[in-house]
Amino acid sequence: MSSEQPPWEGGCRCGKVRFRLNAPPLLTMACHCRGCQRMTGGPFSLSVAEPADAFEVLAGEPVIAGLHGSTHHYFCGWCMSWLFTRPEGIDSLVNVRTTMLDEPASFPPFIETFTREKLPWASTPAKHSYSEFPPMSAYDALMREFRGGR
Repeated sequence: MSSEQPPWEGGCRCGKVRFRLNAPPLLTMACHCRGCQRMTGGPFSLSVAEPADAFEVLAGEPVIAGLHGSTHHYFCGWCMSWLFTRPEGIDSLVNVRTTMLDEPASFPPFIETFTREKLPWASTPAKHSYSEFPPMSAYDALMREFRGGR
């Protein structure tokens, strides 16, 4: 499968859950918030924002775990790999954990968020940094710029 054009596939650590991205990502990002640090066991989480209608689960049944609020974090029920997130109030996209893709190196973070909680030694190649999340009004321009660079 080419890393240049969709589809891209991925799955959990044990292989029970598999998924596919059928469209180019809208944006890629790294989140440095303490919640992501704790859920990944690392200095940040990486994600690919995919249009919801272009994301499909191919095998297995992801379960909601992590936080059980209005933002749903989906995991493999067997190995508990964090696979993707459906953000509260944004039904049009799914944030897929980049490291769960079969070819994660093809998706470096374009933006990084919650840098106010960033570990001082953690770094990413992100082009834009935000102390929290970017304002909603900034996302259209960020996505246009991201698409122009791919």
